[in-house]
Amino acid sequence: MSAAARLRAEVARAARAIGAPDDFVPVLERPRDLAHGDWATNAAMALARPLARKPREVAEALVAAMRLADVDVATADIAGPGFINFRFDPAAMARGLETILAAGTAFGMSTAGNGQQAVVEFVSANPTGPLHVGHGRQAALGDAISALLAATGWQVSREFYYNDAGTQIDNLARSLWVRVAEVCAIPATIPEGGYNGEYIAEIARSWLAQHPAPDAGVLREGVQAILEGRRPADGALLEAFRAFAVAALRAEQDLDLKAFGVAFDTYYLESSLYADGRVARTVDALIASGHTYEEDGALFLRTTAFGDDKDRVMRKSAAKGGDYTYFVPDVAYHVTKWERGFRRAINVQGADHHSTTTRVRAGLQALGIGIPEGYPEYVLHQMVTVTKGGEEVKISKRAGSYVTVRDLIDWVGRDAVRYFFLMRKGDSQLQFDVDLARSESEENPIYYIQMAHARLAGIFRVGGIDPSGITSARTAPRRQLAARDGASHAPLVSQAPRAR
Repeated sequence: MSAAARLRAEVARAARAIGAPDDFVPVLERPRDLAHGDWATNAAMALARPLARKPREVAEALVAAMRLADVDVATADIAGPGFINFRFDPAAMARGLETILAAGTAFGMSTAGNGQQAVVEFVSANPTGPLHVGHGRQAALGDAISALLAATGWQVSREFYYNDAGTQIDNLARSLWVRVAEVCAIPATIPEGGYNGEYIAEIARSWLAQHPAPDAGVLREGVQAILEGRRPADGALLEAFRAFAVAALRAEQDLDLKAFGVAFDTYYLESSLYADGRVARTVDALIASGHTYEEDGALFLRTTAFGDDKDRVMRKSAAKGGDYTYFVPDVAYHVTKWERGFRRAINVQGADHHSTTTRVRAGLQALGIGIPEGYPEYVLHQMVTVTKGGEEVKISKRAGSYVTVRDLIDWVGRDAVRYFFLMRKGDSQLQFDVDLARSESEENPIYYIQMAHARLAGIFRVGGIDPSGITSARTAPRRQLAARDGASHAPLVSQAPRAR
């Protein structure tokens, strides 16, 4: 229990001793003027009416009833109409430092998680381009959550889920086909829904550097088919482009993450869910659960039974292609998390995934997974806008249509990017002001922290103190040390000149 919590509990006990209601909860606040003490309470004024006494009388009674020494309080002064200002015993503060120094890097950690397994999934970007600033916010949030869980006794696995299947990946392969054709001097246009960034042209040049140039006729036929919304006749070449582009962009994103200082324990591919038949098995299990039905040739999951506003299509009708809707592989993927022993799963995703939470949970509950409700847990974050020179920045030289994580790191540095992403709640909009992050002023929280660190380091430097020599034996107040062994001790910090 913290010193403040112990003090609050003692004020509450004393209040009950003088007749306060059992449910009375005193308020503790930091005084605006630190000269008044460490903590203050208005408990006397709050109790004046219930006790039918003057506030100062109540304050005097409270102080008299308190066991100040038991909570390491040196003084309790009554001020104004009945405020009580408390000041802790410096010796108690020193004992707190002793505890901190003795614990070392383990200070503040706990075993609350009791070694249980938890998986935190974050970033999980489609391998269709470099990581944008929204992914950066996810990376900062997910890594921080993982670190906090690990510090409280959980066995944490950081996981990246690659959506390497579906329409967006098909568009990526088609975009690369067009760029390869352009490099080979064949006129072509990126199809609607394709990717226009310079990075696609880079991948095209890289592909041609490692493979023989495709037949010009094959490329032309493919370009025409793509523009008409058809699949190129040479499906093997399109698949080769797809695999190459996905691998190249996975490597690109790994570089982004390395620059950001984020590492993952596992990478899980969406395509593997189809390759090993897990999606089909999950659908069969949902049908067997009795929570599905067919209508107009489509297969529905009765998600309304689990809180959704309407039932959702799992498999489209044959007339509409007969393929699975996007949430079905998500359910199959989360089944793997449960089967891998993760009874706690946290997903960090953009706010646009809000509707996904109900559908995935409904699918899992239909299978008897994640009951009671709340598996997996979701942390949804809002959008990030980037401003520079007083104007919003919307494009990147390489990505074309958005600002990348690497852009921000190049502009302001990794630590500043991480801090700015975490200094606002995830569910609030975030404006990343590049000029503020680079400014050398107290308005910039990063610069403020750096200056605070410099001043603290200056205390040791100017005072001629070796930080490595600070041990628990040297944390006691000077008078306590002198009283203990009759020796004279130089002050550790209190008389050091102010660092500038």
